[in-house]
Amino acid sequence: MTSSPLAEKVPKPLKELTQSFTESVKATGIPDAIFSHEHESEAHKMWRSHANHSGDSSQPHPVPGIQSSQATGVIYITNRAQAAGFGPGVEGWANCGQGAPETGLIPGAAPKPSTLDFGEYGDDIHEYAPTAGFKPLREAIADYYNREFRQDKSMKYGPENVCVVPGGRGGLSRIAAVLGDINLGFSVPVYSAYEQMLSAFSRFVPIPTQTEAKNGYTLTAEEIRKEILGRGLSAFLLSNPNNPTGRQIHGQELADLVKVGRDTECSMILDEFYSWYQHTGELGKAVSAARYVEDPNEDPIILIDGLTKNWRCPGWRVCWVVGPSELVSALSAAGSFLDGGASHPMQCLAIEMLKPERVEADRLALQRHFRMKRNHVLERLEKMGLSIANPPDSTFYIWVDLKSLPAPLTSGMVFAEEALKEKVIVVPGIFFDVNPSRRRNILHSPCESYSELALVPRKSCICVTCSTMTDRSPSLPLRQSDFRLALHSKSLTWVWMASKG
Repeated sequence: MTSSPLAEKVPKPLKELTQSFTESVKATGIPDAIFSHEHESEAHKMWRSHANHSGDSSQPHPVPGIQSSQATGVIYITNRAQAAGFGPGVEGWANCGQGAPETGLIPGAAPKPSTLDFGEYGDDIHEYAPTAGFKPLREAIADYYNREFRQDKSMKYGPENVCVVPGGRGGLSRIAAVLGDINLGFSVPVYSAYEQMLSAFSRFVPIPTQTEAKNGYTLTAEEIRKEILGRGLSAFLLSNPNNPTGRQIHGQELADLVKVGRDTECSMILDEFYSWYQHTGELGKAVSAARYVEDPNEDPIILIDGLTKNWRCPGWRVCWVVGPSELVSALSAAGSFLDGGASHPMQCLAIEMLKPERVEADRLALQRHFRMKRNHVLERLEKMGLSIANPPDSTFYIWVDLKSLPAPLTSGMVFAEEALKEKVIVVPGIFFDVNPSRRRNILHSPCESYSELALVPRKSCICVTCSTMTDRSPSLPLRQSDFRLALHSKSLTWVWMASKG
C-alpha cells in the first residue's frame, strides 16, 4: 500500500512552533499556563469528578453497601472520547490510546482457527473445565516453555506447574487473592490496571519503586535486591516487558533477577505478556525468566502470559500462570470462588495455537510487522523534534515526554483532552503512576508530563487522518479567551503526525 503524499510531509521542527507560541503568549500579556495544583486544571478536575477518582472513600454509594471501583486509565479516556463522538464505525478518529495486537491476519502469520469440532471432545466439553485448566492445554503450555526456554535444563515444567486463567487480569487477581499479609513491591510507571488490582485486595501492602528515564525505566537486579531487603518485601511484581515504557530486563540482568528471588526467598511475579514483541536483535526470539529458573518447584518465580498479546487473541480470554506446583494448587482454589475458570471450548481451541510450527511462524511475523510500525512512528517523532530518549525495545507503546511542548500541553492530562478535540485518543501518563490510595496532588506525579502512544492497527486510516490535520491551520487573529486552544491546536497538528504518519 502506498501512503498518502500528504502523510509524507515533514513538519517544521517543534522548537520553531514552540518559539512562535512563546512569542504569541508574551504579546497577549497572559502568563504561562503552568499549574501549581490539580485544582487549577479543568482536565484534572474532570477526572477527579468521576466515580471513585477523588480518593475520598467517605462518600456513600447510591446503592447501599456498594463502593465504586475506579475505571482504568484507558477506559476513562475512551469514555471521554465516546462523549466527544468516538465509537465503532465512526470515521475520522485515530485511537492511539487502547493498544491492540492486531487480531487479523498479518503478513507471514498462520491463519487463526475458524472452527472447533465439539464432537472430538465429547459431551465433557460442555462441562466446567477444572479451575486449574484443561489438562491437555496445561501440557501444551508446559511443552512450550520447555521447548522455547529450557532445552538445556534437566528439570522441566509439567502440567502441575501451569494454571489456566480467564485473561491476564484474571491471573493477576488470583495471585493477589492468595498473597498473605506481606509487603509487595512493584515498579512504576506500570500497567494501569495494576492500581485496581492492588486496591481491591487489602491483605498485602503495595510499595512502589520509581524508575527513571536516565536509567532506561528499568531496575537492576541489585536495586531490586536492596528494595527487598530494605523494605521487607516478600513478593515483587514486575511488568517485563513494561507497559507503558516498552523497556525490558533481559539476558544476564534477567538471570540475576531470578537469582535474587531465589537467594532472598522473595516471589518474583513477572507479567510477560509482551515477551514476543522484540524490536531489536535476532528475529524470532522471545524473552522469559523461565530460561533462568533452576527448579520449577523450588524457585519462587511466577510467570503470567497468554493468548492475549503474543498470539493476538485477546477475545479468547485464555491465559496462564506458570510457577511452583504448590502455587498452582493455591491459584486453582482461588479460581473456584473468584471466576470459575476459563472457557472450556476456548481452552480446547487454544491447543492449536501452541503447536510449534504455528508458534514459530506467528512470532516471526509479529516481530517483523511491529518492528516496522515502531520504527515508522519513531522516525516521524524524530523529524518533528520529539526524540524519544528511551525508545521501546518491546511492546506496542511509545512513552512520550511532553516537556518540550508549550504549557499546559506539558501535562499529559491536558494534552489528552486537547487531543480529543482533534479526534485523537492518547493515554495520560499519570494513569501509569500506580497509586492505590489516590490521595496526593497528581501534578506531583513523575508521570504527569508523559503520554502513552499506542501503535494503532490501521496504518491507512492513520495516513488519512494525518493528511486532514496537516492541512489545517489555526484561526487568527487570536482573542485572549481562545489563544490557548488555537495555538495549542497548531502544536498538536504536528504532534499527532507522529502517531498518524
